[in-house]
Amino acid sequence: MRSFAYFFSQGTFWDVMGDFYQKAVFIYGTSLLMAYGLLAIMSLVAIRRYIKKNTIVDINIIVESPLAPGISVIAPAFNESVTIVQNVRSLLTFNYPKFEVIIVNDGSTDDTLDKLIDEFELVQVDYAFREKLNCEPIKRVFKSLNSAYTKLIVIDKVNGKSKADASNAGINLSSYDYFLCTDVDCILEKNTLIKLIKPFMDEETTKIKEVGEPCMECGFQHIKEDYRKVIAVGATLRMVNSCEVDEGLITRVKPPQKLLPRFQEMEYIRAFVLGKMGWDFINAVPNVSGGLGMFDKDVAIKAGGYDSKSFGEDMDLITRMGSYMRVHDRKYAVRYVPETLCWTEGPTTLKVFGRQRSRWSRGLAQIMSIHRRILFNPRFGRLGLIVFPYNFFFELLAPLIEFFGILYYIYLIYTHQINWPYAIILIIFVYTYSVMITTLALLWDQITFKYYKKWSEVIGLCFMAFLEPFVYHPLILFFALKGYFNFITGRKHVWGNMQRQGFGNQPKKDTEMKAA
Repeated sequence: MRSFAYFFSQGTFWDVMGDFYQKAVFIYGTSLLMAYGLLAIMSLVAIRRYIKKNTIVDINIIVESPLAPGISVIAPAFNESVTIVQNVRSLLTFNYPKFEVIIVNDGSTDDTLDKLIDEFELVQVDYAFREKLNCEPIKRVFKSLNSAYTKLIVIDKVNGKSKADASNAGINLSSYDYFLCTDVDCILEKNTLIKLIKPFMDEETTKIKEVGEPCMECGFQHIKEDYRKVIAVGATLRMVNSCEVDEGLITRVKPPQKLLPRFQEMEYIRAFVLGKMGWDFINAVPNVSGGLGMFDKDVAIKAGGYDSKSFGEDMDLITRMGSYMRVHDRKYAVRYVPETLCWTEGPTTLKVFGRQRSRWSRGLAQIMSIHRRILFNPRFGRLGLIVFPYNFFFELLAPLIEFFGILYYIYLIYTHQINWPYAIILIIFVYTYSVMITTLALLWDQITFKYYKKWSEVIGLCFMAFLEPFVYHPLILFFALKGYFNFITGRKHVWGNMQRQGFGNQPKKDTEMKAA
């Protein structure tokens, strides 16, 4: 007993724990940096493959084909009066032969519905549908008297307090086999439907050949043929803040002028161009953004649709769709398109931004908790052995490890135990590595797709990578920890409002809107 107390009193225990912690963090950090580097390499290969494959494709073949799959475009709306008319007009201009646009007015308390009725000459109609997914009651369904808006359907329903509930209502009324879910404050590129439906059409016609077990009768191994079904497709999102917009169409892409959306622009490009495309290379895409995602409706319904109680409904849906496919022993894929097809208005105030990011981190913790049986479970294939382990170690735990690492560094400095030459070299290496990864994503995006007219705009975005560790990343860390705290304590989430400025060069009078 004395030796045990002596072990603690002399600091031996803390020395051992400190040494273990340093080694563990070193291994963790090295693994994370290697993962980022590997994702960057796989992303570059995947994008080159995408470009090579699509340069010889004539999209007019799909546009002119009577056999093109039908697509239902679903856009929930809550108090979107400022931008609703422009955005609906934008959604109706898709270059695609067979689609419908379903706007779900989720109990708006402003004049969102009134503006839609007046602008598009809407009248209430009887509309038969089968409720396959749970949602709050639908009060009315509207169609237009104007033949120019025959593709438009407007649903007026009781507020479900979440985008997920409104999306389920739209799915219930949808007519086609595929649905695209987006936010009504987003602006989509006119060829979005063509570029998102193409992976569904390409991969479902590709047979996968595998060598089976030796036959009991002849002893030979036979070739098994099967189809891999694409269940979802996403694409790159970018900030619409400061872009020039005319009648719901982007006429000039510009980086955001305000600091916070500018950081988000940089983050989005890095996450989509390097992150998602890297995962696409090995068919391990973790989620499809709620701002723009196309789904196989049959699989989505069988998986239960969106969970209205989830704080990360987009990742939750992909997880349950993937689980459904694996449980039923069916091969599947989630694909990503590296082109920017969606422009969304990013939060411009710290209050709204923090509410959004806390919700995202809380949603991740919730998903990892609810679907914990998937983690390291070989039954779920890549989902259980790659996607969930990565999300658990490098997404969920990263803020916690970083936070305790900062506290440990402060302790070492206070007790004069820090090796300053080693610490400075390590900090400089991590800093330059993060700047390199971000700069690579921005430059590769510009060289490949040339969204910005001026290289000075790209260089300006690259400069944000140098500021990110000191300005933007601490905010991300703080709001992530806040989201975890809210999840653990079960604190009620306040959805709050987001101030929309509308689109165009001159911002209109701010109006409070529901946060995305």
